[in-house]
Amino acid sequence: MKAIVITSFGGPEVLKVQERPDPIPQKHELLIRVKAAGINRPDVFQRKGNYPAPEGVAADIPGLEVSGVVEALGAEATNFKVGDEVMALLAGGGYAELVVVNEGMCMAKPRNVSFVEAAGLPETLFTVWHNVFQRGKLQSGENFLVHGGAGGIGTTAIQLAKAFGAHVYTTVGSIDKKLFTEGLGATKAVIYKDEDFVEALADIGMDVILDSIGGEYFAKNIKIMNPDGRLVYINAMQGAKVELNLLKLMQKRISLTGSTLRARDIAFKSSLAQEVEEKVIPLIANGTFKVEVSQVFDYRNAEEAHRQIERKDHFGKIILSFEG
Repeated sequence: MKAIVITSFGGPEVLKVQERPDPIPQKHELLIRVKAAGINRPDVFQRKGNYPAPEGVAADIPGLEVSGVVEALGAEATNFKVGDEVMALLAGGGYAELVVVNEGMCMAKPRNVSFVEAAGLPETLFTVWHNVFQRGKLQSGENFLVHGGAGGIGTTAIQLAKAFGAHVYTTVGSIDKKLFTEGLGATKAVIYKDEDFVEALADIGMDVILDSIGGEYFAKNIKIMNPDGRLVYINAMQGAKVELNLLKLMQKRISLTGSTLRARDIAFKSSLAQEVEEKVIPLIANGTFKVEVSQVFDYRNAEEAHRQIERKDHFGKIILSFEG
């Protein structure tokens, strides 16, 4: 098979097409012929040498989500059959023509979405569902803020929070992204370059905040949290070391939590997949939720796809296509 390989740690130019042995599915695994693969920021971190793959996962082939067709089954895989169209969450190795993955981390591709759209679903759906609804316990009628609303996580969080009855707010970097995210269902999008989101949202107050920024945003988040609010972290792009005023945390009874998904075990991811399939996939099937795809690149042009995601001017997901 052909795969996109990190030939050394560095910029997008280190991504090269190489041939690798075809993987062989083990007991509970599926062999998937990849049609498309989603690009996520952890792929960029891995390329730079800042996000190593878990043990047992190809260390030099990035990629956390794919869509494709089941080509072979492990001896004890029973949930799918050869020829099924699926989408899957991976711990790595998704930038390749073939992948193997435990069947518990696979879901049937909804019929009303393309392979390109399906490739942009697993990572964001799993991340948002676990962090916003399981850890953050977002409820109908509550106020929810997601930072970076125009990206893959943001567009997913806005739509799902809206679908489940929350009042949604977000921060974005431009007027185009403001209009875009408000069109997705955000009540208000704050352009952080023009206005401090604390001043813009202080009178509203947030019950749940999903943050991937960290740094100076931490104290600001605490400031606009409502009593009994939940602050959830999934990244810290501006800095992981912050100062916390414990008195403010206690006075507001704020719950502070966060998670990373990649290294979680198969049992956890399988359980999460089942809940996503039950709660979220019907929203895709009926058109309530849609995948926002920004650009599609041929897999042989992964270098340019990574340059694009680092420019931060795209809306939604960037996808690699293995078709054609």
